[in-house]
Amino acid sequence: MARTIRIFDTTLRDGEQSPGCSMNLNEKIEVAKQLEALKVDIIEAGFAASSPGDAAAIAAIADNVHGSTICSLARCVEKDIDAAWNSIRRADSARIHTFLATSPVHMQYKLKMTPDEVIESVAHNVAYAKKYCEDVEFSAEDACRSDLDFLCRVFETAIKAGATTLNIPDTVGYMVPEEYAARIRYLREHTEGIENVILSCHMHNDLGMAVANSLAGVEAGINQIECTINGIGERAGNASMEECVMALNTRKDLFGVSCNIETRQIYRASRMIQTITGVSVAPTKPIVGANAFAHEAGIHQHGVMANKETYEIMTPESVGIPKNAIVLGKHSGRHAFEERLRELGYTLDKEKLDKTFEKFKALADKKKVIKDRDLEALVGAVPVSGEERYTLDRFVINSGNTITSTAVIRVKKGDETFERAAVSDGPINAAFRAINKIVGKDVELEDYTLRSMTDGEDAQAEAIAKISIEGSEIVTGRGVSTDVIEASIKAYINGINKYFID
Repeated sequence: MARTIRIFDTTLRDGEQSPGCSMNLNEKIEVAKQLEALKVDIIEAGFAASSPGDAAAIAAIADNVHGSTICSLARCVEKDIDAAWNSIRRADSARIHTFLATSPVHMQYKLKMTPDEVIESVAHNVAYAKKYCEDVEFSAEDACRSDLDFLCRVFETAIKAGATTLNIPDTVGYMVPEEYAARIRYLREHTEGIENVILSCHMHNDLGMAVANSLAGVEAGINQIECTINGIGERAGNASMEECVMALNTRKDLFGVSCNIETRQIYRASRMIQTITGVSVAPTKPIVGANAFAHEAGIHQHGVMANKETYEIMTPESVGIPKNAIVLGKHSGRHAFEERLRELGYTLDKEKLDKTFEKFKALADKKKVIKDRDLEALVGAVPVSGEERYTLDRFVINSGNTITSTAVIRVKKGDETFERAAVSDGPINAAFRAINKIVGKDVELEDYTLRSMTDGEDAQAEAIAKISIEGSEIVTGRGVSTDVIEASIKAYINGINKYFID
């Protein structure tokens, strides 16, 4: 019988630590529900001890997600483990994930602990976590630069203390596949009791080897892959979940394993993370990139038309990229609209569905044909209930290459209306300055991007505005419109609204 590889998704923990990828509570819950739809085995929902907000988000995910194990990270420190347990204790299935560094450089310079002190800490804190939770994972941080025999001692200690999963991470992305596989085989042969626990890998992508190393780990006996949607994560990122899963699925002949992921939800998950974080994937990104199933060369097109298997080793439908079966426009009804959203993988509550349909009808008055990317943009642009502190009412822009740009912006806040004007060297900056006057906060624009969602002169523009307010963490705002200035204003206001609800 084939082994089943567990998929441990850390998008909400390690992925969110990637600069510019922070999410608010509603966004984290939305992502967690999508991970549940993907049938992810374990969701690492955050690091509870890092902040009260992170702990609250983990607890909310534990309350709302029931199909996956909910996990919280903790250092080998009692207060961290207490915080982790308090955040996940209401989950249907809970896991505490505790870690401690084991490499000489980390022990000497970061921990300032001797090897014996590390062993003692592992024994105490894994046992402490076990008092709360039956499912305990222990990670040896920087395991791939650790002495192998010492690593065996550490893992034997963790097993005796009650760990049920052992993670052998490549914390700094240092390994190559053959080297990592050899390390796993050595640990399996020299660690007492290791046959009774799940072995896990958590690979970083500093040398572009994260997916390859994860797959090498599977061949060597790993039974759990830790990964993120789109490979987001610290520095160069983590192993990409979609790449790992589709490699295992496509090459079952080689690996001889299976996993529980519902692959038709992959594209939807990828688009969601891109929308929420404002971080797009490269067109050449495997599985989910815009060019992943595109064929431009004549010889390729001829082959694909004759038989798709000539150049496609998997189908777009297998990862949830939909066929354009329905054309939507101004005469399309609600039934066709809802059906297309379902085909795209969206399940919206009535309030959000009503708002999205309202925006769809408004867009249909401006565009002849509504494409899938337009629908995705609309869904992503509809805020969750309670997120709209400020809403754009109207704007007037006066700009040219021989005058100073002027913007007059009017926004609503509840029943109140505020209007301010500002000037600057460009229309968008003038608009942002006018909004700052209304909000009365020191808003700093950290990054701004603008792109077309589809082709054609009536294409929707998507604006991403990353802002910080009075020294806060960066917040990502997003806006879409057929008018690039309106999209930019909406993105800026969206970011400000997120700041006030965080």
